[in-house]
Amino acid sequence: MAYEPWQPGLIITANRLLSISPTWQDWTPTWSTSTGAATPSFGNATVTARYAVAARTVFWRLEIAFGSTTNFGAGATGSDNWQFSVPVTAAATQLVAGQGEAQDTDAPLRVPLRARLLSTTQIGLETTGGGTDGAASGTGLIDAVTPFTWANGDFIRAWGTYEAAA
Repeated sequence: MAYEPWQPGLIITANRLLSISPTWQDWTPTWSTSTGAATPSFGNATVTARYAVAARTVFWRLEIAFGSTTNFGAGATGSDNWQFSVPVTAAATQLVAGQGEAQDTDAPLRVPLRARLLSTTQIGLETTGGGTDGAASGTGLIDAVTPFTWANGDFIRAWGTYEAAA
């Protein structure tokens, strides 16, 4: 349902109220890479992706618990950054569209992430290094080896907001 800005004289209807009332729903993100090479796959990972739209604001959250059959992008060397599709096309790219964390359960190490809209349809997750335990880690957009080498049991949790396309 399309959002129409409120103006004097508009009548309150159920549809108009629904257009500004967020209702959470599932989405299935596509996991790809910046070059299209060494494409990862979820395998038996647990993926929880939810979003809600209020007017033109998209609220989103993504949680991934990687499994034993997850393919992190075989042969990736750290230059093929991961991307996840967004639930609703964005109005524009954004340097900051949310935040999150990456967790290496073996270390244990938790690294803060910043979510970026790389395009109007893809989000990337970026770290500037440094885990919450003070340990050094990789920097830049995450991939198969950044901020650490991913394995079964590791997590990504991210959430944020962005403006939807008109």
